[in-house]
Amino acid sequence: MQYRTLGKTGLQVSEIGYGGGRVRPEHDEKSLVNMIHYAIDCGVNYIDTAPNYGGGYSETVIGKAITDRRDTCIVATKTEAFDPDGIAADVEGSLKRLGTDYIDVLQFHGGWFYAKETEQILNGGGLEKYLKLKKEGKVRFIGFSADGPSGGTEELIATGAFDMMQIHYNLMYQSTCDTFGRRGVIPDAVAQDMGIVLMRSTTSNVFQNLMKHCFPNEMAEVDVDSFLLNYSLSNPMVNVALMSLQSTDDVDWTNAVSDNVDARLDLRKIHGR
Repeated sequence: MQYRTLGKTGLQVSEIGYGGGRVRPEHDEKSLVNMIHYAIDCGVNYIDTAPNYGGGYSETVIGKAITDRRDTCIVATKTEAFDPDGIAADVEGSLKRLGTDYIDVLQFHGGWFYAKETEQILNGGGLEKYLKLKKEGKVRFIGFSADGPSGGTEELIATGAFDMMQIHYNLMYQSTCDTFGRRGVIPDAVAQDMGIVLMRSTTSNVFQNLMKHCFPNEMAEVDVDSFLLNYSLSNPMVNVALMSLQSTDDVDWTNAVSDNVDARLDLRKIHGR
């Protein structure tokens, strides 16, 4: 496993992060815990979850998995609430489910950050509460997750108050980082020394399904998943690519892509710059 520095946090984070968004109550707890242990033993140290993933089941399972490994893990979760009281309630719930007394990275769980949401965060006490939690030691670093670029996302970045941003970026989704024009919310965040964590790092199977549909014979023997993950990791502004690791095989192949540094692409050259 290769590691990168998560912006101004200084945290050394694994290039492959465990994304807990697909952990559901119908999944066997023991199998999940064993798989997360395997991932940690293979070098994965960044673990992302949220209170609403599986109705709290994701945080609960992750909490059990990190019980004896807390010091080696960087645990990121989120708040659905943007108001101070709601944030406090969300954080206390997460701490209980995770079985820890601190959260490494706390994020506003956003979508497109419309004006109302951004106003509540910046002027309605949301950011102030996050900073207070940071001062109290319940949270080490703060950030937000966004589905894509928007005026609200740009406004949050411009404050300089956040340590990281979790956002979509992959071969198909280029609007957050225009390599040709060297513009976008990812470069803007990096200019603020924010860390960058990716969602949908391999297009959430959209590209794979498209290629298999259009070129079933040609794609039969192509390792599209590794190709897509390598593309995302080839962007030097990316610190962590979250993956919904479902098995030890998933841990093995994503780890292999991380370690195959000679396969990295020159994206500026590929995009014509």
